[in-house]
Amino acid sequence: MYVLMDIMVSPGGVGISVSPYVAHCQKIFQEAGLTHKMHGYGTNVEGEWEAVMAAVKRCHEDLHAMGAVRITSHMKLGTRTDKDQTLQDKVDSVNDKM
Repeated sequence: MYVLMDIMVSPGGVGISVSPYVAHCQKIFQEAGLTHKMHGYGTNVEGEWEAVMAAVKRCHEDLHAMGAVRITSHMKLGTRTDKDQTLQDKVDSVNDKM
């Protein structure tokens, strides 16, 4: 099943800057071959359900190994069965109406 996800990973116990941890998750999404785009408060990710969830799991595992004692991930997930749709399709649909 194809899934569109917005995720914000919040590592705790690592100090003020979390950018090294965010960068590491970006590398995980890249290595997994997932379509992804970082934005100011998270990352949009799309791909097959199993691959996306495996990447999220790896983010948690790796960030713990990097010293994050606590991690909270906020995710929004979307799937549909009536048609194929990408994140860009959703943006294009709104832009077409403007």
